[in-house]
Amino acid sequence: MNHKTSFWVVRIAIGTSMFAHGLVRLPKLEAFSQGLVNAFAQSMLPEVLIRPFSYALPLAEFTVGLLLILGLFTRLAALATAAILIVLVLGSGLIENWDAISAQLLHIAFVAYLLHHLDNNAFAIDNIIHRKKQAGSKR
Repeated sequence: MNHKTSFWVVRIAIGTSMFAHGLVRLPKLEAFSQGLVNAFAQSMLPEVLIRPFSYALPLAEFTVGLLLILGLFTRLAALATAAILIVLVLGSGLIENWDAISAQLLHIAFVAYLLHHLDNNAFAIDNIIHRKKQAGSKR
């Protein structure tokens, strides 16, 4: 039971972090977008790539965070979270924001833990769906 509880704690913590990042940015999306465009103004990435990403990022963070909190599509949500974080590491490196990379890598380590221990995902909507599918297949 301790493995399942530990998994739940990590899943909820990472989910809450991602959810909060998206939640606070969505109401001020235009300001967030402009801030990101400004931060990357001197980077090698053109604005034509930065601006769409800056609008999509908060929605992606909010969505994967909510899915992780609920334990819904946990594997897919963890993989999407890892992809988001890897892109953020690349972006932080391109603007030499080395401090941000530390936090992003810490998040990735916890996501890797989730992916490695998915069999401990006991407190999740995924399990309710799985049980219903199993019950339906036995009929």
